[in-house]
Amino acid sequence: MSTPPTAPGPLPPEVYLIGCGSDLAVQGDASAQSMGFKAWNLLRMSQLALPVPAAFVIGARHCGDPVARAGVASGELWQAGLRALERSTGLALGDARRPLLLSVRSGAPVSMPGMMDTLLNIGLCDATVGGLMRQTGNPRLVWDAYRRLVATYGEVVAGLPAACFDEAATALFGDRDEGELDFADLRLLTQRFLEVYADGALRPFPQVPAQQLGGAIDAVFASWQSPKAREYRRLNDIDDAIGTAVTVQRMVFGNGGGQSGAGVGFTRDPASGEPLPWVDFLFNAQGEDVVSGRRSAHGHDELAAVLPEVWRELSEAAQHLEHDFGDMQDFEFTVQDGRLFMLQTRSGKRTPQAAVRIALDMLDEGLIGVELALERTAGFDRQTLARQCVVAQGGRALSPLGRAATASSGVAVGEIAFDEARALARHAAGAAVVLVRRDAETSDIAALETATGLLTQRGARTSHAAVVARQLGKVCLVGCTELQIDDTARTIQVGDATLHEGELITLDGNEGVFYAGAAQVEIEYPEPLIARLEGLRQRGARAAS
Repeated sequence: MSTPPTAPGPLPPEVYLIGCGSDLAVQGDASAQSMGFKAWNLLRMSQLALPVPAAFVIGARHCGDPVARAGVASGELWQAGLRALERSTGLALGDARRPLLLSVRSGAPVSMPGMMDTLLNIGLCDATVGGLMRQTGNPRLVWDAYRRLVATYGEVVAGLPAACFDEAATALFGDRDEGELDFADLRLLTQRFLEVYADGALRPFPQVPAQQLGGAIDAVFASWQSPKAREYRRLNDIDDAIGTAVTVQRMVFGNGGGQSGAGVGFTRDPASGEPLPWVDFLFNAQGEDVVSGRRSAHGHDELAAVLPEVWRELSEAAQHLEHDFGDMQDFEFTVQDGRLFMLQTRSGKRTPQAAVRIALDMLDEGLIGVELALERTAGFDRQTLARQCVVAQGGRALSPLGRAATASSGVAVGEIAFDEARALARHAAGAAVVLVRRDAETSDIAALETATGLLTQRGARTSHAAVVARQLGKVCLVGCTELQIDDTARTIQVGDATLHEGELITLDGNEGVFYAGAAQVEIEYPEPLIARLEGLRQRGARAAS
């Protein structure tokens, strides 16, 4: 029998509500510093009446507070927030008939894309599978969500290697893509994953949703100290003491079929600054499929063709975000059965040329003033705006080895390296290196810092690793489906061509192609953009005199 949600009690210090009936319930000390940048922007989107799933937030102070963290497992820290969320949704965590499912995400006071952990579908267990099936009428969605939860929880919370779940899936279904599996296949895969979890963790997968939630919250707090998060903070001079907040949000499902999906977008092109939406979208997928770098995605054309009303709503939402946040935004969204939900927004990482063009265009559009435009373009000059371009050799056009999606423009020439150890060793020896990987993953951040560029077989332009590459000023090409990597032979193959690790390769992020060997390169200056920048500075000088 369904259990009605109980009334929420008083919120503990630095626990906040978003969209739970009224955002007035948020405590007065709420800020980007206290509730984390991601949650703060969720709150702002909710207050703009954009479609944001309800959530509660555990403030960043708790991350480094051992006493507060001790309340995670028992629920002392989050019970009141959960009750408020249950009351606003009419669902209950662990309820057999109307189960509430949750996502658990990190969010530091500064943006750290992809550096900490996320868990989705918290609350699914043997007892709630039937209830979710009745709610959605979609058994494939339910078993897909359950198998995802078991694998992710096993990796993030129990510390099991992701490979053990991948190997189990391969043993059952070979090389079949997960999108080809029906609900019976996914049910069988879930049952196998539960066995793999029990064998690896030496205990069964937790069947108590509250226990799942406590473990997920603690794991997200712990991911603040993961190697890749520490490396990112070192590279960007971010204080370890600020910690991360945790956002617990009602799940929305992009994996419900052809009218559902997940996407990431920029309100303008982050490579060129062109004032057009730049969106990656995957039908019948959850958000981590796009940003993890393990799957390639489509551009917005397919979304607009299949779900034109959703595309119209998303375009309007992007305009709202730019107007109210006053900057180019990087946003995440989910479409559930044709209904749009906004899950995140932040100022987008961009190339130097895009930074200058966006600031100048926003000034012309009246979105920002002269002073802010000058501030955003400070430090850019003719040299920093120059870009390398591949040129024909001996009057003959070059023949590309392959094509891929451009995540960050420019040209990179270097030796092929397949892993971090090789990249770091060759960099230390004075060689330029191009990192070549199957997936665009943020765990490669140390290698990426030393490389001149990144080329991947899978991944989307908006995956977290591509965002980091753009921020680091690295050329990045992703999703080259014709690229085959042989880890044993240490070679790549594209068509009939084979290249060995250590051989030279050229990435042309301007055209989205790559070449064998070292291509001839020349410097190009964007003269019209430089002239506009000089005009801005003259205008600023006149205003100051």
